[in-house]
Amino acid sequence: MTNRLKYFPVAIAFSFLLGCDNGLVDPGTTEKRLVALNLILSESLVLNPTGYTPLSAELKLETTQAVQIELEIESINDDEENLIHRFEETGTSFTLPVLGLYASHSNTLHIRLYGSGNQLLGEEIRIIDTPQLLPELPTIDVLVNTGRKKPGMNLVSYVGHTNRELPQMPFIFDQYGHIRWYANTDAHPVLGSLTFSISFERLKNGNFSIGDVSSARLIEMDMLGRVINEWPLPGYSFRSTILELPSGNLLTTATKRGLPTIADHILEIDRESGVIVQVWDLRQSLDSRRRIWSSSSRDWFHANGLAYDEEKDAIIVSGRVQGTVKLTRNNELIWLLAPHRGWNRSGDGTDLKTKLLQPLDANGMPVTDLRVLAGFSDHSEFSWSWYQHAPNLTPQGTLLLFDNGDNRHYEGQPVFSRAVEYRINEEAMTIQQVWEYGRERGHTTYSGIVSDVDYHQNENTVVFMPGANFEYGPNGKTIEVDYVTKDVVYEAVIRNEEFPQHMFHRIERLPIYPHNQ
Repeated sequence: MTNRLKYFPVAIAFSFLLGCDNGLVDPGTTEKRLVALNLILSESLVLNPTGYTPLSAELKLETTQAVQIELEIESINDDEENLIHRFEETGTSFTLPVLGLYASHSNTLHIRLYGSGNQLLGEEIRIIDTPQLLPELPTIDVLVNTGRKKPGMNLVSYVGHTNRELPQMPFIFDQYGHIRWYANTDAHPVLGSLTFSISFERLKNGNFSIGDVSSARLIEMDMLGRVINEWPLPGYSFRSTILELPSGNLLTTATKRGLPTIADHILEIDRESGVIVQVWDLRQSLDSRRRIWSSSSRDWFHANGLAYDEEKDAIIVSGRVQGTVKLTRNNELIWLLAPHRGWNRSGDGTDLKTKLLQPLDANGMPVTDLRVLAGFSDHSEFSWSWYQHAPNLTPQGTLLLFDNGDNRHYEGQPVFSRAVEYRINEEAMTIQQVWEYGRERGHTTYSGIVSDVDYHQNENTVVFMPGANFEYGPNGKTIEVDYVTKDVVYEAVIRNEEFPQHMFHRIERLPIYPHNQ
């Protein structure tokens, strides 16, 4: 299918609108639209300008006076919302992304020009024909949509492909299950070699952070597929996770080249200079000889998630086969969140048993059952997390994790994954479980690998995201639940029957247009 932009002559389009008898358009509004002819000096609208984001376009506009631009894409169905975005910038020259187009559709785009005092000065309409989705992309079934979910769309770090894992193809879908953006980097000169593990996340400036295992770089890409920045990791290889710090610097999991071990270093990269300004060597702060959850001497820790405690200037690291740990900037261990089994001395000589957190029941009393402490069974009010991912600190200071549940109780039973929230008292070295979701859904939301969890304070909801579930074939799920009632307010299933492994690493709820635009 040939990609086309239909430029309706404004006077013709507006004459058609004026002839409608539905009462939605009146002559006064139409006259304002016609004024746009005298406001615009030049205009171009190009679909997929870089060749890598087929459901995006770029609008270039020059006007005779300072204006603000608003774009609106009409929904594909009458009972679904239009996508409206007003750009913050006021000026006379614009280069703007047009985001959120539907695939295989004649998209109706409204371009509105506003003057001071929020006065509508004019409007134009363009029709944008888009290509079909690639067959590698999944189908999305929305099972629950109450309208209560956190606003925005869903950015999926998608790893499912028909015949291969290279490269990853991230995409964004709306609340109704329509894919509205994706990046196809097959032929990209910089991004074409990406593996499935790239930590595709939005930065504060609206661009995306990407980690490239094959070339040992961190990369910044904009919404149209342009590479904005690259940060090489000399002496290291990238491993799975990037976190933007409040300073703007980038924190990432890494492998130090030349060592017999992998995924056991954390790096801080200066955003401006690209220099590695801090290194956490987990072989020093932990015990690389411990084999309780894995027999691998090479991948003994498997760093897969990061969080940052700004108040303490400390980092929290999830190690799939060791547990979750908190470290000072000087790589000193603060605590260990893991069953109390097999802990000896760290590489720097610290007695790790002194860093273990003591579980408490709901009344704040210590859990003393040795089988619970060692991880062989659960307490009715406390359970350890197993092979966890996605640590993040909530606004209340609690720690939220995706507890994958792989090898639970050292035998893989019972089978479930969950979102779990813990309250940790660092002074008393105690841990109390305060919330969970997923246990009650059993194998239907079990994911032994990857996956994500987020808390949304304004909505008071938790989004629980098993990325490698196998209920009725391979799938991933995103499930948003009310924090108080645990009622499901939104649920969608991502499927690709051709890909037998897993659907995604993580999902992030976000507006398709960055906040700074």
